[in-house]
Amino acid sequence: MILELHDVAVRYITGDFKEIGIKEYVMRKLKHNYTVREFWAVDGVSFSLEKGDMLGIIGTNGAGKSTLLKAVSGIMEPTKGRVKREGTIAALLELGSGFDGDLTVKENTYLRGAMLGYTRKFMDETYRDIIDFAELEEYEDRPFKQLSSGMKSRLAFSIASLVRPDILILDEVLSVGDGAFRKKSENKMREIIGGGATTILVSHSLQQVREMCSKILWLHKGRQIEFGPDVDGICDRYQELLDGKGGLL
Repeated sequence: MILELHDVAVRYITGDFKEIGIKEYVMRKLKHNYTVREFWAVDGVSFSLEKGDMLGIIGTNGAGKSTLLKAVSGIMEPTKGRVKREGTIAALLELGSGFDGDLTVKENTYLRGAMLGYTRKFMDETYRDIIDFAELEEYEDRPFKQLSSGMKSRLAFSIASLVRPDILILDEVLSVGDGAFRKKSENKMREIIGGGATTILVSHSLQQVREMCSKILWLHKGRQIEFGPDVDGICDRYQELLDGKGGLL
């Protein structure tokens, strides 16, 4: 088992002094206008993945998909439950985040590689492939902040997919770029899966999930509705909900 989640839950607390700052906290207390609310973004999610699995996560906006990915990747500790991981993880949760806008594309590529735990020698060997795949040959010496959002997305995907992690986490990444790059990205994903990497993909494209994923997780308002290998069946039931033909409590 390369990834296992058991009864994972993530709670957000809004309005406490850590979020609003001590000055605002004092002002609200003086005005008797201080309330703290808690919100369970994810509640009771359990699943396991083997080497080479590709999991598609589906759900409407606010279902808890991005929060769950943060818990899986280790960016956020779950409030309850357990996440067990094996191997290296590369997560593309917010494309463009984690880069330094003042550094060049080349410098950022090496920096991201170091953050993922790869040696300078490995990055020397991989760098040209990353830049070529991202189609940024003419931009590698420019500051990262000068890139368009599409270019930033291509670079982030290229780094994550070409450094060969054991677990690759993608949040709506394959929807970026033009049609040709999306197709190239999907082909790269199939190559990664064929190489034994375990991949988690959040996508609003059910067609993409049907074509690429071996397992599927359906989230709704933070709760796990279904999980398993019946990708087409779960996608069909989810589509019925979107079409107003199905209902959830």
